[in-house]
Amino acid sequence: MNIVVCVSQTPDTTTKIQVGSDGKHIDPTGVKFILNPYDEFAVEEGLKLREANGGAVTLLCVGNDSAKENIRLGLAMGADKAILVKDEAKGDSFSVASQLADVLKELGPDMILFGRQSIDYDSAQMGPTVAELLDLPVITFVTNLQIDGTSIKAERDIEGGKEVVVASLPCVITAQKGLNEPRYPKLPDIMKAKSKPIEERAGTAPSLRVETVALHKPEQKGSGKVLDGTPEGVKELVRLLREEAKVI
Repeated sequence: MNIVVCVSQTPDTTTKIQVGSDGKHIDPTGVKFILNPYDEFAVEEGLKLREANGGAVTLLCVGNDSAKENIRLGLAMGADKAILVKDEAKGDSFSVASQLADVLKELGPDMILFGRQSIDYDSAQMGPTVAELLDLPVITFVTNLQIDGTSIKAERDIEGGKEVVVASLPCVITAQKGLNEPRYPKLPDIMKAKSKPIEERAGTAPSLRVETVALHKPEQKGSGKVLDGTPEGVKELVRLLREEAKVI
């Protein structure tokens, strides 16, 4: 089974982000980058499918040289090889999806896996966009996956419940938390990953369809006020809600 897992590099959730001098991008100084956490579920599922059906797992990423360190984590988990499409700008979602689709057309995988979304932009549109460009079925937010020959049965999260979807291979899947428990690479696996190949390809980014006009941090919240439960306190609360908060 030919499996491709598309991965991305994101800032660590514990990193303090600052807006860059251009006001449109984050300042990478001092920022720790990691493999997108949802992509770890996708990598793990790819490895499980390979173990059950044979074949190979290839990681595919659009990014710059700094992404190699995070790609190595996926290789340490057990992926066979990786492809890095060099794109220093890493433009809008369509640009990234288009470059992924170009490589995927060449690879012709039986299964394409994504994390449900990246934790930086949270758009959750990469998997569906690639599926549309490749004219393939897509199942998003998958928490359970079963394959029988060329048929796939997936359970996915929907608001207030679960939905079961059946599709045929090849297919695009986006992995949700709960699909599996990603394995932790052991030291020998980490060492082996250093010798696994990361093929580099030149990016062919199309013209951007979305422009970032401005980027800014949320405004600081004001300090709170604590009032007692006396009648006077209740009157003061109503006054504040009407005159300061202006919500009543």
